[in-house]
Amino acid sequence: MHNNTYEADSLSTREILLYSFGSILLLGGTYFLGKKIIRSAAKKQEENVSYDDESIAGYAKGIKMAFDNDGWWGADINALRSVMQSIPNKEVFQKVIKSYQRLYNKNLMADLQNEVNITVYNEMLAIINGKAQIENGQVYLTNKTYEAWAKRLKAAFDKTYGIMPATDEDAIRAVFIEIPSKKAFNQVAIAYKILFTQNLMSDLKSELEFWEFDPMMKLINEKPN
Repeated sequence: MHNNTYEADSLSTREILLYSFGSILLLGGTYFLGKKIIRSAAKKQEENVSYDDESIAGYAKGIKMAFDNDGWWGADINALRSVMQSIPNKEVFQKVIKSYQRLYNKNLMADLQNEVNITVYNEMLAIINGKAQIENGQVYLTNKTYEAWAKRLKAAFDKTYGIMPATDEDAIRAVFIEIPSKKAFNQVAIAYKILFTQNLMSDLKSELEFWEFDPMMKLINEKPN
């Protein structure tokens, strides 16, 4: 009789341990499943608003599409540049970073570093950091804006293909299109000189072929004073 009681008690203890272990597994599985469901719901909600290219999620999806480049090797730099230029200010860009995280469970800035080379990365940062200040609907160009344009030009000059030097004409053209006036261009040249102790016009002539220089400068010369 004593032995039977001992065996019954032992069995009950074993069952309790098994049930406890099973409960822990169930709770753990429920936690991770719940986390996945919440993440999926957040992603679905984010995707539901991304149909509008001007929405925060639209910017995030545009950046991801530029990274993916329809399955081709390397990011679509022109598409990436276009999205970055269309983001109106740094505050919106911070929201885009959060939207990108919700959509893809990835860090946008880390992906940017992985997807492009250092010169393109610096150009993208300069695009965001150089967003013009807007107050009461009026656009104000600041020294940071001029410096950002200067840095983007330098990044375009410093482009390389492996060990081979190159020039990103599309990046130069994008900056020249953004610069609103001849006066602003002169301020960019001053910022360029301060930042890099080099003459912008000399570097432009050095980096561009002779048949590229005049059409590029025409973009500036046709702007108002």
